[in-house]
Amino acid sequence: MLTEPEAFPRAFADAWATRQGAAIAALFTEDADFVNVTGLWWHGRDAIAKPHDYALKSFFADTTLRIGRAETRYIGTDVAVVRARLHLRGQRAPDGGKARDRQTIITAILQRRPDGWLAVSAQNTEVSPGMETHLAGDAGTQPVDYRR
Repeated sequence: MLTEPEAFPRAFADAWATRQGAAIAALFTEDADFVNVTGLWWHGRDAIAKPHDYALKSFFADTTLRIGRAETRYIGTDVAVVRARLHLRGQRAPDGGKARDRQTIITAILQRRPDGWLAVSAQNTEVSPGMETHLAGDAGTQPVDYRR
């Protein structure tokens, strides 16, 4: 259990390193929700655990997460919003090769419970450095910069 919400990013990275979806889900309340980088929206601890477990044992099996900038904003004494930049290295590409490193920002709303702080909601957002938005086209959705 987390004794302070600021510990969430490190706990998330440590849980990731176990390769166990249940370790990640243990950071969340039973009725929590999680939105991943592609917009998949999972409700409940079991629904958070299952896809993380699959990914951590397959295309994320050799990954490491490094925590960058992190911030915590308290909303009262029992609720906090935590944001952290995560640097992902070692993802396996669909062809079996190694994918490029990625960055995301995870945003989690944590609530103080009698036994510690747990996330009630989280969203992981892909970072596309230098880009302004996404554009949907024939080849799929791509990050774009209109300033160029």
